[in-house]
Amino acid sequence: MSLLAVDPGGLGGITIRSRAGPVREHCLDLVGRLAQPAQRISPTVPDDALFGGLDVAATLSAGSPVYRQGLIETTRSLVLAMAERTTPRLAARIAMRLDEGQGPCLVALDEGAEPDEALPASLAERLAFAIDLSDVAWRSVPVWSDESQRIEAARDRLSSMRFGDDAYRALGVLCLTLGIDSARAPMFAKRAAVALAALDGRDCVVDQDIETAAALTLAHRATHVPAPEEPEQDEQPPEPPQDQAEQDDPDQGELTIPDELLLEAVRALIPDDLLARLSAARARAVRGSGAGARVRGNRRGRPLPSRPGRVDGGARVDLVATLRAAAPWQTIRKMAQPDRAGIHVRMSDIRVKRYEDRSDRLLVFAVDASGSSAIARLAEAKGAVELLLGQAYARRDHVALIAFRGDKAELLLSPTRSLVRTKKQLAALPGGGGTPLAAGLQAAMELADHARRRGLTPTMALLTDGRANIALNGEANRAAAAEDAQRVARSLRMGGMDSIVIDTGNRPEKQLRTLSEILDGTYLPLPRANAERLSEAVSAALE
Repeated sequence: MSLLAVDPGGLGGITIRSRAGPVREHCLDLVGRLAQPAQRISPTVPDDALFGGLDVAATLSAGSPVYRQGLIETTRSLVLAMAERTTPRLAARIAMRLDEGQGPCLVALDEGAEPDEALPASLAERLAFAIDLSDVAWRSVPVWSDESQRIEAARDRLSSMRFGDDAYRALGVLCLTLGIDSARAPMFAKRAAVALAALDGRDCVVDQDIETAAALTLAHRATHVPAPEEPEQDEQPPEPPQDQAEQDDPDQGELTIPDELLLEAVRALIPDDLLARLSAARARAVRGSGAGARVRGNRRGRPLPSRPGRVDGGARVDLVATLRAAAPWQTIRKMAQPDRAGIHVRMSDIRVKRYEDRSDRLLVFAVDASGSSAIARLAEAKGAVELLLGQAYARRDHVALIAFRGDKAELLLSPTRSLVRTKKQLAALPGGGGTPLAAGLQAAMELADHARRRGLTPTMALLTDGRANIALNGEANRAAAAEDAQRVARSLRMGGMDSIVIDTGNRPEKQLRTLSEILDGTYLPLPRANAERLSEAVSAALE
């Protein structure tokens, strides 16, 4: 924190990964004392409040454009709460200001619960430091002393600090060894070392400054952790001459720290789960609104009643509603400002438009086509699909059908809303054989992944008696088949797919109820249900 107070423009800021607690609040209190004033913002902060712009209220009152500065220009330090929810647009705009070197010191509070919930990479790259306070106990937090005088003296000393080319070259080699491809990393390490030396009252950087700065700025950026080299059994080198020892004195401003010691200093601070975090970050995917989901927005969709808001460039002003809100106050406002002509509009009168968008939903029927009763179940499923398809035009649903029997699952009906095509493909459905339940669930999961890429939100309706006896590898093994089905069900649940499990057996099956709990879906025991009952049950569950 002291280094950030010495050189906030050069170091950018720090990422603090921690949930709310006394340890994190203690660090934030330190930020407020070292870099006053500290202003807290959220990822939903309006553009005009953060970056400045046209002051609508003042403009309406004055009758001429009035501009104001934003927090990023008037504040020395910004605390970004819930930084893991920062949108790419906001991260890019803040990153541009940090690149200019004149922005405030940014403290990003990463409150993500999972490894893939993190600050956007474009913004994290521009912050020199990153710490994780998740496992830090309150009793281990040191007591901070007042360093305001040291910080002021260090700021005055920054412009006269010396940093050798050999040291900068060593930092570049270290970054290549750790798999760091960012050109900002060695620059941050250099500026941190210079700030350390300035805090200690020196005019040049020494070995200890380089070692500490490299550990603070490079450990969390490493993507490759080289294995430590085996010690060589060589004879000790002879003692250097007295004049050579004096020449290598750190106080003379020449660095003698070996590359191996720099690497060890950084390796000591690399977290054990760093590579797991990197894998999670690479696998991070952005989900759309999904089919059938209600999405509130300010750009498109079905109009909703307008609400009070701000003119921040991200919303559309509802002119009629704004004038309607301002109309009752015109007499009073004209009495207060008799010299001003026209309609008197205040910021409290502004109304912004809202919309509700419903994306398409895909209803995937996964039907058990095994055994002697397969013909009856397939006939019921066919009737239910045709009945639901008749409602698809009103609900904007798509329908798909998967039948599983023998040792595999087959996609009989691709996602469609065409009633004619459905009747043609459902004319003859095969039946008989074993029950590869896991294969049916896996086929539904693959179809769901493909549907999400097309902008649909899939929902699975599973029709089966639950007596799985064919494993994923095609072997007839009830225990392995049940285990495979539960494993695929967990994957479906992790993917966020809604599901409806319809038990078509003569008696409710305990294993199928357990499978429904794993899927976190709705369990419907419907023995000998006809097409109408199936359609009604699925429609009620979807509502």
